[in-house]
Amino acid sequence: MGSRQELSRRRQFLREHAAPFSAFLTDSFGRQHSYLRISLTEKCNLRCQYCMPEEGVPLTPKADLLTTEEILTLARLFVKEGIDKIRLTGGEPLIRPDVVDIVARLHQLEGLRTIGITTNGINLARLLPQLQKAGLSAINISLDTLVPAKFEFIVRRKGFHKVMEGIHKAIELGYSPVKVNCVVMRGLNEDELLDFVALTEGLPLDVRFIEYMPFDGNRWNFKKMVSYKEMLDTLRQQWPELEKLPEEESSTAKAFKIPGFRGQVSFITSMSEHFCGTCNRLRITADGNLKVCLFGNSEVSLRDHLRAGASEEELRRVIGAAVGRKKRQHAGMFSIAQMKNRPMILIEFLLLLQDSPPAIPSIFSQDPFCVQGIRHRVSFSNQKATLWEGGWFPRTPLLAQWRLRSSCPQRHYSSHLDSDANPKCLSAVAQAPATPSGPLPTADQLTHVDTEGRAAMVDVGGKPDTERVAVASAVVLLGSVAFKLVQENQLKKGDALAVAQLAGVQAAKLTSQLIPLCHHVALSHVQVWLELDATRHAVGIRASCRARGPTGVEMEALTAVAVAALTVYDMCKAVSRDIVLGEIKLLSKTGGQRGDFQRT
Repeated sequence: MGSRQELSRRRQFLREHAAPFSAFLTDSFGRQHSYLRISLTEKCNLRCQYCMPEEGVPLTPKADLLTTEEILTLARLFVKEGIDKIRLTGGEPLIRPDVVDIVARLHQLEGLRTIGITTNGINLARLLPQLQKAGLSAINISLDTLVPAKFEFIVRRKGFHKVMEGIHKAIELGYSPVKVNCVVMRGLNEDELLDFVALTEGLPLDVRFIEYMPFDGNRWNFKKMVSYKEMLDTLRQQWPELEKLPEEESSTAKAFKIPGFRGQVSFITSMSEHFCGTCNRLRITADGNLKVCLFGNSEVSLRDHLRAGASEEELRRVIGAAVGRKKRQHAGMFSIAQMKNRPMILIEFLLLLQDSPPAIPSIFSQDPFCVQGIRHRVSFSNQKATLWEGGWFPRTPLLAQWRLRSSCPQRHYSSHLDSDANPKCLSAVAQAPATPSGPLPTADQLTHVDTEGRAAMVDVGGKPDTERVAVASAVVLLGSVAFKLVQENQLKKGDALAVAQLAGVQAAKLTSQLIPLCHHVALSHVQVWLELDATRHAVGIRASCRARGPTGVEMEALTAVAVAALTVYDMCKAVSRDIVLGEIKLLSKTGGQRGDFQRT
């Protein structure tokens, strides 16, 4: 508590001894810029599906990034001119080795009232005690879902429980409120609004719902944006007593509170109701460029001027000229979507939006304590006390992650994790009649019935463990209308290929629960591909499963392609019911007493 009291006394002193505001940081519309965001790195320890363009982000060479001394030199100049709040961003700022030292040295700057950080939370619990001692006074944690499996799908990494641990650590150390940033995207997480708000009942959180914003490479789609008013209506249906709080000067957020709740909720309405008229923010990118507007594509390199030996006065003139050119407001959501701008990962970490956000199948809403079947959704709020008290959270099996391959001209989804592999894209064209590559021994009777004809599970206890691999395929004939919508990713439900791929992976893992007499198999690998075939207006699907054990995995592969095909149908049925699912077949299997099989 001593650190918190010291920060409070420091702020009171600075309020009483405030210096006149600098003309260099005042634009032509009279807006005084007192808030600076500094990106410490372009790197991140997560790989969010929507965090960078499909083709990836070329990172700036280390020599072209700001050094620690350059960051502090610029910060010192800005604070001298009137900046009283600095927020450190990324990439992920907490992966920078000297982040604690940077905070400590910023804390020494006379006139700086607030030092904040925006983080994905992975390293927060470990570093926060040191950061607080160094002078960190505000924390924003980015989190888009409260479902562990969905978290892993989104970020392609484990870490949900580390983020939650970080939130608890911030509360434990006295930060109030702890701000949680949630980018809301239709088809991805808008069904969790109430669950996020419910957390504020017993915790000092400010849950900030952020409208989905366009940046270079994220293929922003207006249909995917959930507006502030729509979100507010959803909340008011559950909590009619929700009341609006007074807006702070220059705040980007519209704040609300439910009477009796410890925390609050806010909406950042960058798209539907901009707040340009009171904007007081400037940004410095990791490579040293000054951005006067998050959505603007105009930048000036302070790094180049520093390294050319510019004096403080020369830097002031450069900064003042850039601030003076700041426009009255940004171009509006539809114009912004057409503008060339950096991907958000290269500006700062806000939770950024790559590729149209996929809809998530109901498998994510399985019972978080014990998988007992699939249901529509489970209210996190009903379990929040159990989940949050003591820092314990439900563990959900890791979902195999998907990747959009760029090696083929068609849209093509694969769940394969090996970035070095480059499998040939699945072709869904008609194939010649299949024949086994060699004789396949067959049993002289059905193996899943006993001597009296009753269903029975095969006893595999005496069979040796061998490496088992199976590959299966299926085709979904969509018709021209549905095919075009899938191809252009314009279905109202979301991204059919992404959802179907994920459903196939999950189905493979649940095969023994779906097919009564199948043994449970501990799969070591599941891979699902989907590719569009324009000649047939079809989606080709292929799945590969691998395990080591006494029984084969062909049922897992067949279940994966069948459920993926059913998911494509479900995603497209509102457009057309003239959809045909077919050609579900085993392509190959290896391992086991009956020998290998290869369809040619």
